[in-house]
Amino acid sequence: MTKTQKAEIIEVLSTEFKDVQAVILCDYKGLSVSDLEELRSIARTKEAKVQVVKNTLATIALKNVDLEGIEIKDTNIFVWGEDSVATSKVVSEFAKKNEKFVIKSAYIDREVADAAKVEAFAKLPGREELLGMLAATWMAPVANFTIGLNALKEKKEEAA
Repeated sequence: MTKTQKAEIIEVLSTEFKDVQAVILCDYKGLSVSDLEELRSIARTKEAKVQVVKNTLATIALKNVDLEGIEIKDTNIFVWGEDSVATSKVVSEFAKKNEKFVIKSAYIDREVADAAKVEAFAKLPGREELLGMLAATWMAPVANFTIGLNALKEKKEEAA
């Protein structure tokens, strides 16, 4: 790999890592190509990205966007995305299916996090679930009011 190719990779990764909420490092040693393609397709559905990057290039790219504090060594695959909960769910679900895929550490909301914190984020409800809960909460008084009006109407009809 030439110096210009390395510089291009660092530039692209720096741009990618600049505005993301989560960058998760995982060990993928022993996974097949089909397993990695499955991870990539799961990540695409959650609008996350997956890439195997040389450790030195990833370290430089992370340092360029002020993400430091994790020692990057051995075999790593990086998963990153705009939504920290969705990105955490991607790696958590995939790790449950594949014992060779291990969550090492992460940057969540620009802070260093361990595998336990990634798992905790994965258990949180997603954006769509939260919006559904909020809508149900807002609709409950209206529903109760209409039930009460209907009961009042039936009571008046019985009395008449």
